[in-house]
Amino acid sequence: MKLKIAYQGVAGAYSHIAAMSVYPNQEYIACDTFENAMDLVQKGFVDFAMIPVENSNAGRVADVHFLLPQTGLSIVGEFFLRIEHQLLGLKGSRIEDITQALSHPQALAQCADFLQKHNIKPVARIDTAKSCEFVLEEGDNTKAAIASKLAAEIYGLDILASNIENASNNTTRFLIMSKTPVIPEDDGEKFITSFIFKAKNIPAALYKALGGFATNGINITKLESYLLEGKFVSAQFYVEIEAHPSQQSFKNAFEELKFFSEHVHVLGTYQAHPYRYL
Repeated sequence: MKLKIAYQGVAGAYSHIAAMSVYPNQEYIACDTFENAMDLVQKGFVDFAMIPVENSNAGRVADVHFLLPQTGLSIVGEFFLRIEHQLLGLKGSRIEDITQALSHPQALAQCADFLQKHNIKPVARIDTAKSCEFVLEEGDNTKAAIASKLAAEIYGLDILASNIENASNNTTRFLIMSKTPVIPEDDGEKFITSFIFKAKNIPAALYKALGGFATNGINITKLESYLLEGKFVSAQFYVEIEAHPSQQSFKNAFEELKFFSEHVHVLGTYQAHPYRYL
């Protein structure tokens, strides 16, 4: 039986490509939103969700980190996808004709230099590949989509310009979400553990909560804060560390973390993708 992998977007989206890269020749379920994709996993209708969380050029994907702890899902893997954006137009269109480019805000930001150089107005849409549908529906030779080569093939659009992203190393990181937590055995390889916590509202609480990672020699690779419930004195932190729960240093650090914080929630431990260390 084939695995079912949910992703946000439509066929040809970069999340679709990531799902095919990690799980080739399986069944891929398109969803309107990240919430829909993760909800299908939570309800057991699909096996995994492929969720983009950050881009090397445009930063983190809005709202995703807010959703992670709310879904009850676990992170079981990560994947890095090289993003190559194409300017896609109707058959017979020329790049000189294009006045508007439709795409996801992240993709537009990743191609800002090209758009400015060619005096093309960026127009935000919900998804890269979905933008191809808009271009087809409107039938306007002055409008183009920014999307993948796969999207060009699926929707029958011409590639008017290739690899128009600002940076040649433009890469998006995806998290693989599962209903069932799976902690791989510590085999000596590098592992990432993701968790969230709320620091106690006392002086130096954050410093002391994270101090145990330093004293135990654990590398913190990501630390991001988010306001909770609209209150400016209540922050939640999303953290990623290079460590495995079976390690004594991990246990020691978490004892100290829990002493100075509240609501510690481990989202998952998974093998670090090789791309991290290139």
